[in-house]
Amino acid sequence: MINQILHRETIYALSSGGLPSGVAVVRLSGPHTRSIVEQIAGSVPPARHARLSRFRNGGGETIDRGLCIFFPGPTSFTGEDCAEFHLHGGRGVVRAMLEMISSCKGTRAAEAGAFTQRAFLNGKMDLTGAEALADLIDAETEAQRRFAIVNGSDAHRRLYGGWRQSLLQARAFLEAELDFADEADVPGSVSDRVWDELKALQKMIEAHAAGYRRAEIVREGLSIVILGAPNSGKSSLLNALAKREVAIVTDEAGTTRDLLEVSLDIGGMKVNMVDTAGIREHAAKVEAIGIERALKRASEADLILYLQDATDPQTVQLPERLRILQVGTKADLLPMPPVGKWDRLVSAVSGEGLPQLLDDIEKLCQPLQDATGEILPFRGRHVEELQKAAEQIKAAVANEELDLELRAEDLRQAADALGRICGEIGTEDILGEIFSSFCIGK
Repeated sequence: MINQILHRETIYALSSGGLPSGVAVVRLSGPHTRSIVEQIAGSVPPARHARLSRFRNGGGETIDRGLCIFFPGPTSFTGEDCAEFHLHGGRGVVRAMLEMISSCKGTRAAEAGAFTQRAFLNGKMDLTGAEALADLIDAETEAQRRFAIVNGSDAHRRLYGGWRQSLLQARAFLEAELDFADEADVPGSVSDRVWDELKALQKMIEAHAAGYRRAEIVREGLSIVILGAPNSGKSSLLNALAKREVAIVTDEAGTTRDLLEVSLDIGGMKVNMVDTAGIREHAAKVEAIGIERALKRASEADLILYLQDATDPQTVQLPERLRILQVGTKADLLPMPPVGKWDRLVSAVSGEGLPQLLDDIEKLCQPLQDATGEILPFRGRHVEELQKAAEQIKAAVANEELDLELRAEDLRQAADALGRICGEIGTEDILGEIFSSFCIGK
């Protein structure tokens, strides 16, 4: 049904973002693209050549003058005939162009991710490539950009395809022993030949799946929670690091009562910095809820910045975490800085110690920067399928008492799980969820 719809309808959308803008790009894809270009631009330009054209509406009136480009299928992004109209980015101009296209036969406005979905369905990219393209569009930092570029190659398809081929070969050996056990040229037992290799494959898949956390941090950002007693300088530090007034700062204790989060780019990595309620006993009801939320978020953080007012240090009970950086604040108020009391001594007023604190965070990010060049699972669904594959292989290897056909079925299910990651089999039920995350026009 999907392919029939694709062959019948031509989709269109503004692909260049918000209006007004200097230039707007309207994109088309589908079987009526050529005729629509002829109606609007007068004729179809040579393939993949930009031509200055006068765009007209159905009554022959000029909409605008701009560039028209035609991309004949199958050598286009979607695999179908595609076109782009580059015109001035005024709201009235774009509205007139979209109204003209909508009046043409067999057209409809594109939904989110419709162009990329057609590219996938027409074999121009696999599913991991489509997901990586979404990440590239959403990339905010250099690390996210590099990671998306690596994931957009065919590296995942080759890796999972190789593992899947190993499973298919193992099944072939099992089925050969079942079907031709009496033949002289068929091995009498596959145990030594297959099961050891499958054990090794299971371990490789499990190790690969374990890398998801690093990929998740690159994509979603490193989580750093600022904890400390009231008036320890948490909000002031957040404002200083963000270089803008994110949090309200007063001398009154308990000003911050809920989580306040801001995303920073530190050394090319996305870092989610979270300001929290000051931790103290006998807090009022609303403030106590904020403290509870602060401690819960801190228990999930990648790093805790534990702040103490250097002029009047107050100790608070922290969650048990491996990574805690102890930071003394208000260094500008100290006549002489103490030695060795804190990992860092900073001042949000003078900026003292802030570059060194950022260096500490950047060092924490460095191993994750290195991960941007690795082949890692970068979606939760990838990990789910990898875990299914590993579990099915483990079952096939461990259940020696089962008949070979049942163990072969476990291997088939493992191969299917790997195939679903790149969209080679059984992905219809997740396509809507994946492509709905794209912007309109992509």
